[in-house]
Amino acid sequence: MSGHSKFANIKHKKEKNDAAKGKIFTIIGREIAVAVKEGGPDPANNFKLAAVIAKAKSNNMPNDTIERGIKKAAGDVGNVNYEYITYEGYGPNGIAIIVDTLTDNKNRTAANVRSAFTKGQGNIGTPGCVSFMFDKRGQIIIDKEEYETDPDELMMLALDAGAEDFAEEEDSYEILTDPDSFEMVREALEKAGVPMVSAEVTMIPQNYVTLTDETAIKNLQKTLDLLEDDDDVQNVYHNWDE
Repeated sequence: MSGHSKFANIKHKKEKNDAAKGKIFTIIGREIAVAVKEGGPDPANNFKLAAVIAKAKSNNMPNDTIERGIKKAAGDVGNVNYEYITYEGYGPNGIAIIVDTLTDNKNRTAANVRSAFTKGQGNIGTPGCVSFMFDKRGQIIIDKEEYETDPDELMMLALDAGAEDFAEEEDSYEILTDPDSFEMVREALEKAGVPMVSAEVTMIPQNYVTLTDETAIKNLQKTLDLLEDDDDVQNVYHNWDE
């Protein structure tokens, strides 16, 4: 069983995303374009595209917007020049931070990410300096208010589909999978009519760090806000126990 619920953090992040729908849709649109370029426009034969579509749906992106993005990317494959770059570093008090970016200008992105760390009194490290503190897992969060069911039935559905772990929290259920099994589990839940607050392959900290110093908290929040406001930044992972 997993001992740390991410539900409150995910709800907070989704509320921020709801206030800036344009940015999250732009981010997902880029991911769709890259996925189509790498594996084609059919999600049945393109695992990466299927995962991006799942992310789009969990962020309430309309189906017609998703389909338009796929069609546009399929007809514009030669002009997709984005590339994934991951940065790793430290925030105040050694908080581990991983930043996934998708960019068409490496110099701009590197400068912006470095600036975000510096302004929060942190620093960028070398590749691999903090990623060993995280596990790459498929993570699915289900809001109890949106899905009233017998926990044992939901657990068996998830485990039978290939999930590795199931946790019942006060206000949510958390399902963890191997990254390779994620799409299979997500599809099984979708077919069973299970509404998902969040469904994505993510980086989960092995341990969380609590901050009590107000200055450190303020500086870390500054770094995280600057990163999340950057259009080139796709995901930010950290081990701060908010």
